Amino acid sequence: MTFEQLMGDLKNKVYKPLYFLHGDEPYYIDQVTDYITKHTLSEAEQSFNQTIVYGKDSDAGQVINLAKRYPMMSSHQVVVVREAQELKDFETLIHYVEHPLPSTLLVINYKYKSPDKRKKVFKALEKHGVSFQSKKLYDNQVPGWISTYVSGRKYRIEPKAAALLAEFLGSDLSRIANEVEKLIIAIGEQERTITPVHVEVNIGISKDYNQFELQNALGKKDVLKANRIINYFAENQKNHHITQTISSLYFFYSKLLMLHYTKDRSRANVASTLKVNPFFVQDYEDAARRYTATQVVEIISLLRTYDMRSKGYEGNTTPAGELMRELVFKILHP
Repeated sequence: MTFEQLMGDLKNKVYKPLYFLHGDEPYYIDQVTDYITKHTLSEAEQSFNQTIVYGKDSDAGQVINLAKRYPMMSSHQVVVVREAQELKDFETLIHYVEHPLPSTLLVINYKYKSPDKRKKVFKALEKHGVSFQSKKLYDNQVPGWISTYVSGRKYRIEPKAAALLAEFLGSDLSRIANEVEKLIIAIGEQERTITPVHVEVNIGISKDYNQFELQNALGKKDVLKANRIINYFAENQKNHHITQTISSLYFFYSKLLMLHYTKDRSRANVASTLKVNPFFVQDYEDAARRYTATQVVEIISLLRTYDMRSKGYEGNTTPAGELMRELVFKILHP
């Protein structure tokens, strides 16, 4: 079941006795749990019929006893187990899971740990309840997620602004959602489009000195701009660590290599193949004209070498800032 299907059922008051919410992306697990705790029962009903426990402070027997209670002056009761991966004797829950009480919504949050689906209790949770896996997004999926989230708030965000947020915030969806909400409050209702300037002013991400702009400068072989950015990175390594820079460039040149061997050069196919927003396709096409496939392969090899050197391979002691400068010089002057 998808997140959208699950939320659709909840909003239509289609309830199930068991919700097993698991996976390494806590955002969706928290969203589903918060909706259930805020909307299943009225405020008056919650006082008697809603219980939240934490796995590390509980055991399976306690959870079973809570789940077996009947609601008071309500059609349902809600029992939430947060951090259920820490629950003592988790497998003992099977005695309840196989015969759940229809009037109870037992919500099990099983975060940051993959359940062993060979075990009977997890098979039973799949069979008798709603099992939802919340998967972490790949880095290249984050800008698209940001655009979708912003659209859901009746705003829009420029592709470059979404790329900046993804670069700075990573794939932590809860943090991203929080920062987007701050941006929406900051720009108000008069402006409905989030721009890179809004991101820079309100979140503190430089629209001129970031991984995206470094890629852009190298793609255009703009020596002056590339050196200006890498010097800024070298002097601000706390926010621009060499590992992050090398990783970002590796993905950029890997996509560039894919483009060289892509036969269908239509905008839609290139965007799909490279997994980038169509807005950025032209940048990759321009870069591909400046770097041959052979040169791109050599640059990827160079990135691997500098990654090893940055980690002290063979006793390397060159400062990270100097390594970054050397790397960019060799990319631009093969």
